[in-house]
Amino acid sequence: MAKTVPIFRGEETFQADACLPLIAAWERKSVRLEALVHGHYPGKRLPAGALPGLKTVGFWDGEGEQHWGLPWHRNEGVEITYLESGRFSFAVDGKEYALQAGDVTVTRPWQLHRVGNPHVGASRLHWLILDVGVRRPNQEWKWPPWLLLSGEDLAELTDILRHTELAVWRASADFARCVAGIAQSVESDGQRSAVSSVAVRANELFLLLLELLRERKPRLDRSLSTASRTVQLFLGDLQEHPELDWTVHGMAATCGLGVTQFVKHVRLLENMTPMHYVNRCRLERAARLLRAHPGERITEVALECGFASSQYFATVFRRQYGCAPRDFKG
Repeated sequence: MAKTVPIFRGEETFQADACLPLIAAWERKSVRLEALVHGHYPGKRLPAGALPGLKTVGFWDGEGEQHWGLPWHRNEGVEITYLESGRFSFAVDGKEYALQAGDVTVTRPWQLHRVGNPHVGASRLHWLILDVGVRRPNQEWKWPPWLLLSGEDLAELTDILRHTELAVWRASADFARCVAGIAQSVESDGQRSAVSSVAVRANELFLLLLELLRERKPRLDRSLSTASRTVQLFLGDLQEHPELDWTVHGMAATCGLGVTQFVKHVRLLENMTPMHYVNRCRLERAARLLRAHPGERITEVALECGFASSQYFATVFRRQYGCAPRDFKG
């Protein structure tokens, strides 16, 4: 798995996928790309203040053989995609799917997903990413004011999306028709005239998504939106990034919890203190580095894994593995 950007570094520093492989494919004319966007995504800029929360809506169309894919990444909003034609591999949280024409995917901001393995095939894929103000499972969803579903419908849609993390569904004919209409709006010449059209059709899309989910009746798991679930995801993410300058207060804050509550959850999940867990992750990463690069300097390994000094690193490493780092054989 490629190294991913950590998701739990606060709202201000959250970094989403920049779609660089797609941009490169677009620039070399391997795919046609049409999108209306806010922020860093590729496409035509939406007018300032138009459709707040809508990060990107559009499609790619790649007719020939493709030599690119989107590696493991996260988005800062709920992402809905619809594969109109073609096929390719799609994965969410490590589970592989063989997407076919007519499939819909739904991913939440904390869900790692990958498009292609490693490449996508010839395909036409539509997408919409809407920021609902969440980065963690236990946060309250805040839909933008231009989404005009009734309060009851929005509450039901939120409840389903929060409490099932199933990622792939089959679209209805109405859903496919609505997506095609959104694509027509995105392609229109006047960006400002497209805003109203996209807004109307996006409202229909979310209503049709709700109807699709109602029809499928997924089993809801209330534990998916708990504070414990957020801490569990954070700890998993920390395994990939133990080198960051973590403190207990900082870890609790990035999970949206008080220190006492955070420490309690870590104890229940891992039977150790948060800093003990951080050090364990750092040592495990150091062991992997030493195994892969036995000639690397011990000081460089220590610093790369987040230890302030090679002396302290050597002490805790010996305590964990029973030998000095230079003598570790794996």
